[in-house]
Amino acid sequence: MHYDLTTLPSGLRVITESMAAVRSVAVGCWVDTGSRDESDDEAGVSHFLEHLLFKGSDKLSARDVSETFDGIGADFNAFTSKEATCFWARLLDQDVATGLDVLGEIIQRPALRESEIESERQVVAEEINMSEDDPTDVAYKNFAAAVFAGHPLQAPVLGTRDSIRGLTREVIDGYWRRRYGAGSMVVAAAGSVGHDDFTAMVEERFGGWSGGPVERRRQELSPVSGVEVTGRDTEQAHIILGGPGLCRSDERRWAFDVLHHVTGSGMSSRLFREVREERGLAYAVYGIKPSYGDAGAWGVYAGTTPSQVGAVFDIVKEELAKVVGEGITPEELDRAKGSMRGELALSSEDANSRMVRLGSDELAAMPHLSVDERLAKVEAVTLEDVKAVAADTYGRGARVVGGVGPFQPTDLDELTAA
Repeated sequence: MHYDLTTLPSGLRVITESMAAVRSVAVGCWVDTGSRDESDDEAGVSHFLEHLLFKGSDKLSARDVSETFDGIGADFNAFTSKEATCFWARLLDQDVATGLDVLGEIIQRPALRESEIESERQVVAEEINMSEDDPTDVAYKNFAAAVFAGHPLQAPVLGTRDSIRGLTREVIDGYWRRRYGAGSMVVAAAGSVGHDDFTAMVEERFGGWSGGPVERRRQELSPVSGVEVTGRDTEQAHIILGGPGLCRSDERRWAFDVLHHVTGSGMSSRLFREVREERGLAYAVYGIKPSYGDAGAWGVYAGTTPSQVGAVFDIVKEELAKVVGEGITPEELDRAKGSMRGELALSSEDANSRMVRLGSDELAAMPHLSVDERLAKVEAVTLEDVKAVAADTYGRGARVVGGVGPFQPTDLDELTAA
């Protein structure tokens, strides 16, 4: 991996990675803001603003934006997380300037027209409705609320129907002015791109923008055992059991990635084998490991018949306890490393994956590691490292449950016991 990084006089950072033998370029404009940065009366505004910027500026209408991108055959969209917002496009190398014209215009000069705020308010409400109809989404939201209780990461990215309904143009515009600026943004590109030419294009379109870096409230996670469940008369219960994990920069993350592969990633993992293949108790069972700047979590998801929840999670807890007490086998360590080697190699062949890695790592002040450097980190993980991180995560701290199904919260209290 060779990347080039330039910080413009305005504070905006431009980072690129050139890839041979491709004609496309993946471009991402990364803004250092997400749901954790919102005040109570701004809940959901980061995601709402992501929608509104595609409505255009005084110069460009929403139709102009979509027709311009469609006219060059580009893929384009945006996403919002708890800590970042990204506006991205994948397009031919000859069309990069056109893509930057549009992205530069909508990000720096959004119109935020009252009529479009009202129409998009309903669109976001429908997105919330769609999420609420997906029991897996509800389980994830409840799990985050439980494991990050009292922490800024607790807030759902979409907000709520009530919070979206209460967002005024003044609040939206104030948030944009406070959180969006040259010093809070990274423009990343990967593919058929030359750094100097691309940087010149970015400077031409963003060079007059101002604004310094934004602040983020850091807070230590103090989890307590608890259950967040949405009671519904569903055919399946969707349950996530977990607890506090590792933050994004924790050096133990390489060992935890290995542990994650062994316990809950893929069809050869312990949980998939024991819960699905051996017992037939669930169709889907897997691990999750969200991580952020100052906190993280681990969890195990399973979808099963409500009457089987106790049996499923007895197996889950038994398998986690085995890893804490005995560690993993040399064969499991080798298999996990092989899986991670393959994942890293495959992702390195995709321009969009490289752009995401560049932009997210630069925004989060993470080191830019090549595939070889990442592989070296993985290869250095020992059996003792994995057992130690299992004890520090699965073996310690509060356990929480998030889920949806025909339950009362007290019905699931016993799942939080170690």
